[in-house]
Amino acid sequence: GVPDGISSIFTSLCKIQVVRQKKKEIVNRFGSWTAHNIRLCEDVYTIDKRVVGDEIRLRRVIQIISDISAKPMSSLRILDLACLEGLFAIELAQRGAKVVAIEGRQANTEKARFAKEVLSLNNLEVVQDEVRNLSEEKYGKFDVVLCLGILCHLGIPDVFYFLERIAEVCSAFAIIDTEVTPANETSYAHRGRQYWGRIRVEHHASSTSQDRAGALWASLDNLDSFCFTRPSLWNVLSHVGFTSVYECHNPRVEKGTGRTTLCAVKAVTQRLLSVPLANSLPEDNWPERGRMYANAVRIARLLPRPVQRAISGMFLRQ
Repeated sequence: GVPDGISSIFTSLCKIQVVRQKKKEIVNRFGSWTAHNIRLCEDVYTIDKRVVGDEIRLRRVIQIISDISAKPMSSLRILDLACLEGLFAIELAQRGAKVVAIEGRQANTEKARFAKEVLSLNNLEVVQDEVRNLSEEKYGKFDVVLCLGILCHLGIPDVFYFLERIAEVCSAFAIIDTEVTPANETSYAHRGRQYWGRIRVEHHASSTSQDRAGALWASLDNLDSFCFTRPSLWNVLSHVGFTSVYECHNPRVEKGTGRTTLCAVKAVTQRLLSVPLANSLPEDNWPERGRMYANAVRIARLLPRPVQRAISGMFLRQ
């Protein structure tokens, strides 16, 4: 008979060849992986055997969940919204969590499902759906909700309803990683409250549905999106039902001044015992910067990039 060691090596080599062939078929149908570099087996990765960038953000998210959660990872039910090619969902499923990953684009969904199947992750469900369809009735409750990179791609008023749905399905905490704007250029009212930010172009008005589907780093279909200021984002998270909001600085991720990672906790609002009179005080909203500041930001955008970076730490950082 064949020695066990040689048989094991042969089996491993066969698996590598099968995975490589299946990966090639996925690439031929849906294109190469663009962001998430997942190890499939031995030296086979979805992109290549190297660090490509999003692994650093993954380390931050995993550390937050590990630090904040009162439950072990294997007891958590986690939702990954707009999961892209599935890196965060795959990592969490490998750690034993029950994960639901929602993604709107078929190419990304198929890549995530391919990695799930190769890694035999039966505790991961990959769903092709629009994140704006999120509801407790449809998906149930989750201990942790990941909203990584999608918030700033939603328009008005969808972005407000989306945050309300996140609070609805979240039973412990949500991690929001998103771009923010330093300038309160435009305001919108939602449920009697005012929020500030900036309108961004997602797709040209003349773009076709095919063009929008192929723009992997833009929204699915809305032409414009709304990017919150930091104060308005803090405020809206409080208004939709999160009891406290924390900004993560470590593990360090180099993002400049235009991006933030927040942990929004869904718990019970505490009442003071030693100073009961304070319980009747309304909770203050974070104020926005003045119009002079907003005008300065607009002017700064006209300056060369190196000059913008040089002054951002001194003035533009919120």
